[in-house]
Amino acid sequence: MKPPRVSGRSLAEILGRAFWLSARDLPGWWMRAVRSCVCNSRAAVLWTVVFCSLAALTGSVAASENSKTSMADPLIAVHDGFVDEKTCSSCHADEAAVFAKSHHAKAMTVADDKSVLGNFNNIQFDRDGVAASFFRRDDRFFVRTEGSDGKQADYEVKYTFAYEPLQQYLVDLGGGRLQALDIAWDTQKREWFWLGEGSAAKPGSTFHWTGPFYRWNRTCIDCHSTDPRTNFKPQSNEYNSSYVATSIGCQSCHGGGAKHVDWARTKAANASTAAADPGLAKVDSNTCFACHARRTRLVDRYQPGGHFLDQFSPALLRSDLYFPDGQILDEVFEYGSFQQSKMAMAGVTCFDCHRPHEGTVKAEGNGLCTQCHAETAPERFAGNDPSGAFDTQAHTHHPQGSPGALCANCHMPERTYMKVDPRRDHSFVTPRPDLSALYGTPNACISCHTGQTNAWASEHLDRWYGKAWRERPTIAHAFARAAQNDVAAIENLRRFVTDREQPGIVRGSAIGEMTRLDGAATAADVRVAAGDPDPIVRLGAAEAAANLSADRRLDAIGFLLADETRAVRVAAARVLGATPSLDLLGARRGAFDAALDDLGAYAEANADVAETQSTYGSILFGQGRTDEAEKALRQAIILDPTLSGAHINLAEFYRASGDNEKSEQAYAAAIAANPDRADLRYGHGLSLVRLKALPDAIEELTAAMRLDPGNSHYRTTAAIALDSMGRTDDAFALFGPTIAGGATEANLLGTAIQLGLKLGRYAETLKFAEALARLQPNDPQLEELVGQLQDAVQHGR
Repeated sequence: MKPPRVSGRSLAEILGRAFWLSARDLPGWWMRAVRSCVCNSRAAVLWTVVFCSLAALTGSVAASENSKTSMADPLIAVHDGFVDEKTCSSCHADEAAVFAKSHHAKAMTVADDKSVLGNFNNIQFDRDGVAASFFRRDDRFFVRTEGSDGKQADYEVKYTFAYEPLQQYLVDLGGGRLQALDIAWDTQKREWFWLGEGSAAKPGSTFHWTGPFYRWNRTCIDCHSTDPRTNFKPQSNEYNSSYVATSIGCQSCHGGGAKHVDWARTKAANASTAAADPGLAKVDSNTCFACHARRTRLVDRYQPGGHFLDQFSPALLRSDLYFPDGQILDEVFEYGSFQQSKMAMAGVTCFDCHRPHEGTVKAEGNGLCTQCHAETAPERFAGNDPSGAFDTQAHTHHPQGSPGALCANCHMPERTYMKVDPRRDHSFVTPRPDLSALYGTPNACISCHTGQTNAWASEHLDRWYGKAWRERPTIAHAFARAAQNDVAAIENLRRFVTDREQPGIVRGSAIGEMTRLDGAATAADVRVAAGDPDPIVRLGAAEAAANLSADRRLDAIGFLLADETRAVRVAAARVLGATPSLDLLGARRGAFDAALDDLGAYAEANADVAETQSTYGSILFGQGRTDEAEKALRQAIILDPTLSGAHINLAEFYRASGDNEKSEQAYAAAIAANPDRADLRYGHGLSLVRLKALPDAIEELTAAMRLDPGNSHYRTTAAIALDSMGRTDDAFALFGPTIAGGATEANLLGTAIQLGLKLGRYAETLKFAEALARLQPNDPQLEELVGQLQDAVQHGR
């Protein structure tokens, strides 16, 4: 889309902008603490079950939801359809013994002498502005540190969380809340370290260890226990969480075992009358993805055996999560990178490489890869032909047995998360130092040969393999240019969307980037992508429709309201739910109402997540359900008072409802708690403009600009407000020489030009006009303006 011309925008136009924020617009940190759940590749049904002890099965099947089965862990309850985990091991002893040694079996444990790895022998920790002391009392483990009120207090460690290479610790803050300490134990260096970045968070804020980010019930519960139930009570803002087993167990992946135990009992009594179905959930890669993905849950309870996209909505290849070539950047786990790989496209699954019970790989070294990548192609993958002589020095150009000769070190480079936890990329990329030089993407050559350059690595690859490697197809160019907001990237992205040889996650991500760059020019592309057979592409289309104008959304994705995949339906409902003129739905009204039910289930499943409630409140407002909308928006603030987006949505809800005074009051209350948030000061400034309190408004707008000086929108708005009060000189002073030389935002430059012309300050205005002309080449009006200004400066006019 062509940038706006010189004319700039009026204050009224800026004030008309709605501020609805979605969870997608907010930081994606809420999933970062979620870790692992490796699953079983077999049905794990032993036909020798007839020899099992029936006594071990008696009384284990029909336990009620709230029946407690362990005095050691008060959160354990055998939920309906489940059995005590010990029942599984009574028949499947071999599998249980192997699994007990895995990290998954130690994902969460009651804190005791055996499970706690950290040093609690009166150890003092004081680093990065975070202080704590770790000690023991009466055979229990404690930490003394800053609480949510900013005061020092003693907290008892109730559980360990994770095992290696780091271990965190959970404490009970009351109201059912378990909080993870942000100081963790490095099991390799055997020392305490802080998990945070930058300066320490303020007590009571989102990222303080007592805040929502570190809340086990909200952020971590899904993946470290067996059938965890959040059981959040919005009315009291408390939890009554429970699980079948403290850590990951058999039923985490195989599903509730009650039906299986009934089947086993029947078979033991009379094999001929036993049902054919042993009563266990299907275990496949969908089971693994449930935890090994950056995703949002769509339903309240995960059901093993179901399709991943019917229970979760995964994050696509956004520039804040992935490098332009698709390699992992933020903590995204394995799903997103693996889905990009040729191996996933060929039908390779998690269980081709990983032992499900042990949680280890099936072979050491290159033997894992040469299961398939041998000189003779396996019959299963003959159509993809993975054959070749790869485990040779002729291919690796590194001595056999050296780190450089290991397939994984070149094609699965590691990236460290949580400061000490290296994880391998699963997109199985080929090292591309040429792309690293262009876009800063990682490559194994430089990661290993520290101190060397990308040019050095490229020269070696040229000598070894010729220069053809530089021409290998890559998504990096298109996605890198899209991240730089270059509309020229659209054509390359469009080719990805229609190329069925590309992985679905690439195609679904491409359509989102296209519409973000220019929604008006890509509406037809969204509709094409919405009809794609791959659900990930349809999910991308549904999310991308948010970038289209409201009048085009229904035509582009309306039929996705009845999609067979829940993630797609929910995404479509989120976009269309806040779209005006839904009276045009016609025959799709029923599908829309059903999709809204799915959306409601998503909101209920995330009842303790402020971002979700804020987004849902905005959608409810779009449906005219104002009372429910206000309740959801207020609940979001209760859940996280320091989340600025929730305050903005509530304030803008009042603005859109015609109550400008309540809007201003909502902003003022938010700023009292968060005075250093530029977005809140900016919104407050606009609310004061609406109340015609211009002096106070300008104070807030300039405060926003001061807090975020790089935000051109804040600067432009402050200037327009100053000009509207007759303070044009002050307005023009906001645009200095630095801005003239480095600005890349057309509206900012256009406003500066408008003010400069008004003041007759042609020499300064010429610099802004020349900068805008560089942004908008071949614009005849701009060329004429630059010429006129040059003439005026030359002749001293």
